[in-house]
Amino acid sequence: MSAIIENKGAKKGTQASASLPAEQAENLYKKVFWRFVPFIMLCYVVAYLDRVNVGFAKLQMLQDLGFSETVFGLGAGIFFLGYFLFELPSNLLMNKVGAKLWIARIMITWGILSACFAWVQTPTQFYVLRFLLGLAEAGFYPGIILYLTYWFPSHRRAKVVATFMAAIPIAGIFGNPLSGWIMQAFHGSSGWHGWQWMFMIEAIPAILVGIAVFFVMDNSIRKAKWLTEAEKDFLEAEIRADQKDMHSPKTTAAVFKDIRIWHMCLIYFCIVMGQYGLTFWLPTLVKASGVVGDLRIGLISAIPFLCAVFAMILIGRRSDRMRERRWHLIVPALLGAVGFVVSAIAADNTVIAIAFLSLAAMGVLTCSPLFWSLPTAFLSGTGAAAGIAVINSVGNLAGFVSPFMVGWLKDTTHNNQTGMFMLAGMLVIGAIAILKTPPKMVNR
Repeated sequence: MSAIIENKGAKKGTQASASLPAEQAENLYKKVFWRFVPFIMLCYVVAYLDRVNVGFAKLQMLQDLGFSETVFGLGAGIFFLGYFLFELPSNLLMNKVGAKLWIARIMITWGILSACFAWVQTPTQFYVLRFLLGLAEAGFYPGIILYLTYWFPSHRRAKVVATFMAAIPIAGIFGNPLSGWIMQAFHGSSGWHGWQWMFMIEAIPAILVGIAVFFVMDNSIRKAKWLTEAEKDFLEAEIRADQKDMHSPKTTAAVFKDIRIWHMCLIYFCIVMGQYGLTFWLPTLVKASGVVGDLRIGLISAIPFLCAVFAMILIGRRSDRMRERRWHLIVPALLGAVGFVVSAIAADNTVIAIAFLSLAAMGVLTCSPLFWSLPTAFLSGTGAAAGIAVINSVGNLAGFVSPFMVGWLKDTTHNNQTGMFMLAGMLVIGAIAILKTPPKMVNR
């Protein structure tokens, strides 16, 4: 028990240089986990809810404002253009000024902008606010991924990232019923539509949690007052040992020249296509299966996300334990594709449609956190700050393409099937790209 901790099955030369008994090391990582991972999960629940609640507002907005499916799809997706433009500078700024200040700034500004959607009346207003919301939120997600690399070595990271990203299905589990209830219960109050109340009420937590960031997050291990000096030394030694064998680009310019970065962009683009195709259009797909009433649609829409929570955490833990990354991504991606195809074919059967939408959610949402075990296995320092931002910004352009393409295909073909088939095809392309990734580069 008093032996120096080493990464089980890791390469020679990767053990930590600071000594700590095994049981104490495990307890230390639990201490770090419980200090801020549940909190950043809360941050992401709020972020994701404010990002995708437009999918629920759509159930009323289209009729109230006279928007077409294409207008909605473009507006939903234009968020990611702003997100794309400010992603890299946002992550580099966070690396300089610290996570505490920057994450708080992000959350407070997006909360204010999200509330402004209550006053949207025209497509132009809708587009402008979605674009500004993307600018405001840019850097939050890659910033958190970067932040986790400061605290956890790569062999512990898949489980932690999967737990953090369980916030996505949790937002669906609680957020969809909440959105449906607000829209139904508050509709007509004070002369406002239900979707206006939803935007206003759901914006408040972002501002409050943003303020709380100042009291919960620390910029680095060394600045954490709740750790002893011995604990700080051990954690820092673990991170140094983990980064020793990485062949990471050293500058921002080198990141853009690294072919591995662009390969990761392709994979993530395919995964995000499926992720946002699901989250933006799930309420519409549930409604198309025969479910009636905003609250009931919200409750049924929570089922796929509930299934995804368990899949994400279990597969993330297994991936860390096995030190295997590729097949733990390929299999969920292919299962997600099957879920999209069958749910589209059986759209008129509520039970079958929900069952396979659940399979799609389990596959797609499991891919999202596990993907980050690939680039963070070879990125560190400035290369990590820039590389993660580039991959996330390029990949998240799929957040623009996906809802727009699904909306355009629905307007063109007058059914949901073609959009779901397109999403399935993108997941298959992503699975092939993952298979082409060298195992030695990512299996850490």
